[in-house]
Amino acid sequence: MATIAPPSPPGPANTAFPKIDVIKALIDELLEVARIEAKLRGIALPEDETGIRNAPVPLDSLSIVDTLCAVEAVIGVELRDNIVQTGGYVSIEEALGHLVPRIEKVWIKKKGAKP
Repeated sequence: MATIAPPSPPGPANTAFPKIDVIKALIDELLEVARIEAKLRGIALPEDETGIRNAPVPLDSLSIVDTLCAVEAVIGVELRDNIVQTGGYVSIEEALGHLVPRIEKVWIKKKGAKP
């Protein structure tokens, strides 16, 4: 007769980095930042979200730091300003490519979870 082990209790080792939720939170915030920056600079943005994400719109690092609050709410971890690239980014996609891996590293360090 086989013995069935009880399920492991929830904990850091059983929690995966919520990458999809982090990306969604960042995109929601960064789209708003891009729209504001484009309007202030007189930059015409594409109509579709994919176009906006790839559009060359300067995203100021201070504005990006403000968006981290939305991610903190998702992951339950405070993020330091230094994960944002000094000088900002030239597009939403560039920001995502830089920020998501760094946020994941903080997550792993704080939660002790593996990706």
